[in-house]
Amino acid sequence: MSTVRSRRTRDATALAAGSALSGLLAYVFFAATTRALGAEAAGPVSVLWSYWTFAGAAFTFPVQHWIARTVTADGEGAVRSAARGLAVVTGSAAAVLTALAWAVREPLFGRGDPWFPLMVGLVTLGSALVGVVRGGLAARGRLVALGTSLVAENALRCLAVGGLLLSGVRAPAAFGLCLVAGHLVVVLWPSSMRYARVRGSAATSGPMAFLAGAGAAQLVAQTVLTGGPVVLALVGGGQGQVTTLFAALALFRAPYMLALGLVSALTARVAALVATGQERRVGSLRGVLLPAIATASALAAAAGAWPGPELLRVVFGPDVVLARDQGALAASSCTLAIGNLVLVVLALAYDRAGSAARSWLAALAAAAVAYPALLGVSAPVRVTACLLVAEVVAFLTLGLAGRRHPSSPRGTPRTRTAGPGGAAPAGRGPSAR
Repeated sequence: MSTVRSRRTRDATALAAGSALSGLLAYVFFAATTRALGAEAAGPVSVLWSYWTFAGAAFTFPVQHWIARTVTADGEGAVRSAARGLAVVTGSAAAVLTALAWAVREPLFGRGDPWFPLMVGLVTLGSALVGVVRGGLAARGRLVALGTSLVAENALRCLAVGGLLLSGVRAPAAFGLCLVAGHLVVVLWPSSMRYARVRGSAATSGPMAFLAGAGAAQLVAQTVLTGGPVVLALVGGGQGQVTTLFAALALFRAPYMLALGLVSALTARVAALVATGQERRVGSLRGVLLPAIATASALAAAAGAWPGPELLRVVFGPDVVLARDQGALAASSCTLAIGNLVLVVLALAYDRAGSAARSWLAALAAAAVAYPALLGVSAPVRVTACLLVAEVVAFLTLGLAGRRHPSSPRGTPRTRTAGPGGAAPAGRGPSAR
C-alpha cells in the first residue's frame, strides 16, 4: 500500500511540476518573441499563438481524453480501429482551416505570404498528434513521462527561439515556425502512438461524437475564461480597462493552468473505476469536489477583493488598477473554472461529452442574457460579472448532469483488471513496453 501511495505521490508531483514549468516556458517563449521583434512585428506570431490555444482545446484536449478513456474501457484495439477515421477528420480540418486562414491572411496576419496560413494547418495537425501521445501516456499510467512531455513541448520552442536570437534572425515567420516546432516533441515517445491489434475490439461510442462534444465543451470553456478582454473592448471599454482585465484573468487563472495538466490522468483513472464496478468511489470524489470548489470560490472572491488589486499592481505595474468588486468576481470565476474543468473530465470518463457541451452552451447563453440585465453597472464589472454567471451555470449544470450518469459507460465494456493508470493489460500489447 505504501508503495502504491508513494507512486501516486510521485506521479502527481511530476504532473504538477510539468504543468507549472510548461506554463512558465510558454510565457518565456512569447516574451522572447515580442522583445526580439517588437510589438507590431510580433503581431502575426501573437495571432498564431492565440490559434494554438484554441487548437489545444479543440484537438489536443478531446483526442487525449478520448484515447485515455477508450484504452481503459475498450482496449487498445478500439483506438487502433478508429485511427484512420480520426486521421482523415484531422487532416480535413487542417486543410479547411489553412484555406480559411489564407482567405483572410491580410486582416488576420497583416501579410500576404502563405507562411502563417500554412502554419495554422501545421498547428492543427501537431495539436492532434500531441493529444495522441498524451492520451497514450495517460492510458498506460506513464504519468512521469506525461509531465515530462508538457515541459518538453515548450522547452523545445524556447530552444528554437534561442537559436534564432543567437543567429540574429528576426523574421516573424521564423518565430512562428518555432511555435510549430514544439509539436515535434511527439517523436520522443513513439510507442505512445502505437496500439496493439485486438480482433473484434471496438469503442463503445464512435470517436467523432466524443471529440465533437469534448472539443465544443472545452472551446466554449476556453472562450468564456479568456474572452472577457475582447468583449470589453467590443462594448467600448478603454484600453486601460481592457489591459487590467487581461492582467487580472492572467493572474487569477494560474491555478487553472496548473489544473489543466493535472487532470491529464483523471479520465483513465475514473474510467477504470467505472469499468471495475467502483463507481461509489467516483461519487465520493464528486461529493467532496462540489462543496470544496464552492467554498474555495467564496474564499477566492475575498482574496480577489483584497489583496488582489495590490498584488496586480506589484506584478504588472502601478498603471494596472483593479476595482475590488471586479477583483472578487474575476478570482471567484477562475476558481470555479477549476471545478468545471474536473467536472468536464469526469463527464468524459463516463462517455458523456455531449452533456458537457450542452452545459457549456447553456452557460454561454446565460452570460449573454445576463449582460443586458446588468443595467447601470460599469462595463468592466458588467463583463466580469457575466463571466461569473457563465461559470456558475456551468458548475450547476455539470454537477446535476453528473448525478444522472449511467451505471457504466455507454454500451457493455468487457470486464478486465485495470493496470496502472487504468489501462488494462489485455489491451496493451508490445506497444506499451
